[in-house]
Amino acid sequence: MRLSTGCCAGISGLLVMLAGCGGAHSPDEKYYLVSANIKVPYWQTAAAGMTRAATELGVKAEMAGPDSYDPKAEKEEFQRVVKLKPSGILVSPADAALLTPDIDAAVDAGIPVITMDSDAELSKRLTFIGTNNYEAGQIGGRLAAKLLDGKGNVVMYSMPGQANLDERQHGYEAVFQAHPGMKVADVVNIQGQPQVAFDTTAAMLQKDPKKADAFVCLEAIACKEIAEVVNRANLHDKLIVAMDTDQGTLEWIQKGVIAATVAQKPYTMAFMGVKMLDDLHHHPLSKLSANWAEDPFAHIPRSVDTGVTMIDKSTVDVYMKARDSATAGK
Repeated sequence: MRLSTGCCAGISGLLVMLAGCGGAHSPDEKYYLVSANIKVPYWQTAAAGMTRAATELGVKAEMAGPDSYDPKAEKEEFQRVVKLKPSGILVSPADAALLTPDIDAAVDAGIPVITMDSDAELSKRLTFIGTNNYEAGQIGGRLAAKLLDGKGNVVMYSMPGQANLDERQHGYEAVFQAHPGMKVADVVNIQGQPQVAFDTTAAMLQKDPKKADAFVCLEAIACKEIAEVVNRANLHDKLIVAMDTDQGTLEWIQKGVIAATVAQKPYTMAFMGVKMLDDLHHHPLSKLSANWAEDPFAHIPRSVDTGVTMIDKSTVDVYMKARDSATAGK
């Protein structure tokens, strides 16, 4: 997978870059993290990582983007940020094709751009920091197959067309291919709205309770809604595998309704992203728009895989304590 390619080869260079962050900073040095739906807990955790890095470096950092899932609004926010001529931009493209021309224009204008969480691989972004989403899907798929003994109908919840979510789906499907009894019965497009997950699941279980043996969420906000529906219907034989660490998701894991969640590391993504942008600002590449991804002597890695953690009932309390400690004082 492309997220692994070049990662190990770039680690030594990355460590040098991070160690080199430090020099004098000007009062107007500022970095931005642009995303969609920035009020959800996932992005608030990323904001904590961004803030921690900025504090350590003595620079300014700010999050920008719409409060709800809106790729066009994210594009407009990205364009607004570019006009401010920041020192660097982290961006999580909700729609890679939509945002690629703007990423290219920013890089051509001399602004370092790094994608995180969701990539725009065909753009001129300098590197991607985030999860190997195909592998994350495989991790979830292996758990689902194990808990279902290799057979059952699975309903997925996603936002088709968003690259990182599509890759997770492909990872799940690859695992299920090795288990002929595992079938994807449906893929629900939640359109960035948790209410869609709730309503769709309620209608599905009312019409045909046997349609799904398992519910799999490829994004962060649907599974707490599904857990609510399943719990109200007293259908505790249904398997639920979530994604990420929304507070509601963690609470349903504590209650035993959600079996586990595949947790990404948005704090780490944003923390590293700001530090890498700071180094790129103080030690500029010879040419931002060069094809660094294919350069065997590149000064920046093609991608950095920050990994995932599986959280279940045995580890959820430990995770929540660590999260609260890391995000305190954001």
